[in-house]
Amino acid sequence: VQLQASGGGLVQAGGSLRLSCAASGFTFSTYHMGWFRQAPGKAREFVVAISWSGGSTDYADSVKGRFAISRDNAKNTVYLQMNSLKQEDTAVYYCAAGSRRKTIWSMTTRDYDIWGQGTQVTVSN
Repeated sequence: VQLQASGGGLVQAGGSLRLSCAASGFTFSTYHMGWFRQAPGKAREFVVAISWSGGSTDYADSVKGRFAISRDNAKNTVYLQMNSLKQEDTAVYYCAAGSRRKTIWSMTTRDYDIWGQGTQVTVSN
């Protein structure tokens, strides 16, 4: 059971990055997927979630209109397109999988059972 996040890097403010998270060892298409981030000295925070079918999404207010989550169940991969990046988006980004016992809007961090290793995103001025 594994989630492998990739695509992080250093980008200037206003730029874009696309993160990917490849799943293996479990039935990806039956799990809700989420992205979280953790900045230095801060708690891990929710960024966005997508339902198992891809039909529903839930965004943190801080990224609405700038980030877009998508998934390809045939490729067992979830994506996070990040546009108009700001310095405050700098963090380690983690993907996570949670069973569909709950809707994505009612899930908390503890409802996500499988976590990836994280990928660093650094936004410079």
